[in-house]
Amino acid sequence: MSIETDQKNQAEVSATATQVKKRVFSGIQPTGNIHLGNYLGAIRNWVGAQDQYDNIFCIVDLHAITLPINAKELHQNTRKLAALYLACGLDTRYCNLFVQSHVHEHAEMSWIMNCYTPMGWLNRMTQFKTKADENPESVNTGLYCYPVLMACDILLYQTHYVPVGDDQRQHVEITRDIAQRFNSLYKKRVFTLPEAQIRDTGARIMSLENPSKKMSKSDPNPASRINLLDEPKVIKQKIARATTDSLRLVAFDPERPGITNLLTIYQMLTGQPEQEIEAEFAGKGYGDFKAALTDRLVATLEPIQRRYNEYINDMVSLEGILKQGADRVRPQATATLNRVKEVIGLG
Repeated sequence: MSIETDQKNQAEVSATATQVKKRVFSGIQPTGNIHLGNYLGAIRNWVGAQDQYDNIFCIVDLHAITLPINAKELHQNTRKLAALYLACGLDTRYCNLFVQSHVHEHAEMSWIMNCYTPMGWLNRMTQFKTKADENPESVNTGLYCYPVLMACDILLYQTHYVPVGDDQRQHVEITRDIAQRFNSLYKKRVFTLPEAQIRDTGARIMSLENPSKKMSKSDPNPASRINLLDEPKVIKQKIARATTDSLRLVAFDPERPGITNLLTIYQMLTGQPEQEIEAEFAGKGYGDFKAALTDRLVATLEPIQRRYNEYINDMVSLEGILKQGADRVRPQATATLNRVKEVIGLG
């Protein structure tokens, strides 16, 4: 699909269809490189189900500044992520793609809801503790209040479902708590209570170097992950060095997390059941399996990389897609914010 066609398609979504579909909201920070875990655990699922929902996908750049980041890098990463979203198959006939800071209601609502969120709730958030331990010199108020901004991202659009990994479940739970507290306090149904949408199969792709940890773009070791823009030779090197064990048996086994992680990736790329994969590599060693996995990865990522280059090399069209996305979601965000202001007496 050309970028010009992509922009035209934004205007073709039926208003009637949008009204009857449940709304989904999700987003990714524009920090680091988008990797295979992001794609298999989230983005590919969004693409596969996008015609079933009224989808809002947000590049959450306001969240990115809770930790130090270069200004030029933040701006560029935001556009790179948008191009990758589109290259992976997000179709603007079925979704709205925009940048969080382009809709100021997110920041304004966050301040208001900070005033309605008990500190005790934020003290229990495990992700803050983890990030604070990792970056003790960079802890700021924004990082502490991060869950409230995330809640506002969701609540502004009266979201029904939030597709997240299991490690993000707590953020959806505090979002529900904030919404319920506000609704109860004013005895009005101001916010829709969202539900976490968690997929079990393959939802956690693990690090290639340390399969006890989730694959992460913040991992300082680039060999721990396959980035969506990695060249074939880089993919081959990373898979060849990926952690396995000394047994040499290609089989799914929870007690052998290294080979099981690689097999899970292969299964998600091929769609084959476990027994069929094990039969395919019966009597073969890790070398044969890793070669086959590399081929699958390269074949999967090549068309994504090709489409990415088309988008990133036409910045005018890409900016137009992001602007149209923001323009389309802004009325809903404004309506929710105005309702909140009315209820609490602001203005």
